[in-house]
Amino acid sequence: MRVLAVDPGLTRCGVGVVDGRPGRQLSLVGVGVIRTPSTDPTPKRLVALEDELRAWFERHQPEAVAIERVFADTNVSTVMGTAQCTGIVMMLAERRGLPVTLHTPTEVKAAVSGSGRADKRQVTTMVTRLLGLESSPRPADAADALALAICHVWRGGTQSRFAEAAEAHAAVALTRRATAARPRQTPTAGAPRR
Repeated sequence: MRVLAVDPGLTRCGVGVVDGRPGRQLSLVGVGVIRTPSTDPTPKRLVALEDELRAWFERHQPEAVAIERVFADTNVSTVMGTAQCTGIVMMLAERRGLPVTLHTPTEVKAAVSGSGRADKRQVTTMVTRLLGLESSPRPADAADALALAICHVWRGGTQSRFAEAAEAHAAVALTRRATAARPRQTPTAGAPRR
């Protein structure tokens, strides 16, 4: 599974792409940080961000998208920028028919390091090891995006398989109910019996 993961932000938006399956070696496909100048008006920054993110989608052709879940903060402008970035990613994924999953920072830390309280240094160290990188991804936004992608491969992949199995089960149950609800046809008088 190829996952494109985004650590959303209007000033710095971390993007990472990872290939992998649960229980198998992971591989880095791409990583980077999209930056927009804080001196530009917000609409211009959003357009620039969308253009860059669209290029990531087109270049790497992901099968799934993972986004870090926005959490409440005292800095409203930071939360707004993060939410706007998240909306752009969701829109780009939806237009391509890609599943989108939101993961909390605690969930990502726990998946990558084993502790939901791990600090950024610990997460970066584990991302470097898990992807077999020679040097740590910099800046922290890039490492965070890769941690998110790893989390999704390991947790999101399992969750999506459970969801697919549940959908298949529901479809079979629906078909059975529809078949049981159909009136049985009885042969009409004079018609030959089979």
